[in-house]
Amino acid sequence: MYTAQGALDRESAIERYGPMVRRAASQLVAKLPANVELDDLVQAGMIGLFDAMTRYQTGHGAQFETFAMQRVRGAMLDELRGSDWLPRSVRRNQRAIESAIHRAEQRLRRPPTEVEVAAELGMPLAEYQQMLGDARGAQLVYLDDFGDSDQDEGFLDRHLPSSEPEPGEVLRDQRFREALVAAIERLPEREKLVMGMYYEQDMNLKEIGAVLGVTESRVSQLHSQAVARLRTQMKSWT
Repeated sequence: MYTAQGALDRESAIERYGPMVRRAASQLVAKLPANVELDDLVQAGMIGLFDAMTRYQTGHGAQFETFAMQRVRGAMLDELRGSDWLPRSVRRNQRAIESAIHRAEQRLRRPPTEVEVAAELGMPLAEYQQMLGDARGAQLVYLDDFGDSDQDEGFLDRHLPSSEPEPGEVLRDQRFREALVAAIERLPEREKLVMGMYYEQDMNLKEIGAVLGVTESRVSQLHSQAVARLRTQMKSWT
């Protein structure tokens, strides 16, 4: 696998780790709207792999697999951010959902139900649930992407106004973590279960649906609503 100088042999690494890139792309595309092409993510991931191969040396301490996956995932996320992969209507609906949840929470002093959010938006429940389903993939922000990774520059480093606190500093702040945990604890029980199974147990929508006795589309709706609640609560964090 390695040359005499301690660097990774390019052809051997591609043969060995190429399937890893495709698996990562497949896992990511399953969480995104149907218009995102798997091959585009694979291509971006391979660029990340090449970058990892160029940068990695045996004396780095971290295993190559760990180092490479950080680069692969970062390259895929950069590809998504650099392209118009999410329709503007979905972004607009996501903001409308968050605003409606915020208004309803302020008025009711508790997490609003789906029926109450739909009423706040002035639409039938079925139409609101369709909006939730369409919002799948609209919340593409990973914990590692806020900083503390081997990426040269995180997403928030590039996009937050300069007057805001440093992204890495915010995420490392224990109070932020505690606020996020508290926000998750305030979620309605079913949404909290969905978040736990999806992010902690790494279950897919079909598996979660089987546990809850609902369809995949219903799980997607619950997930989108949970994320909208969390985004609403964390926007006011200081």
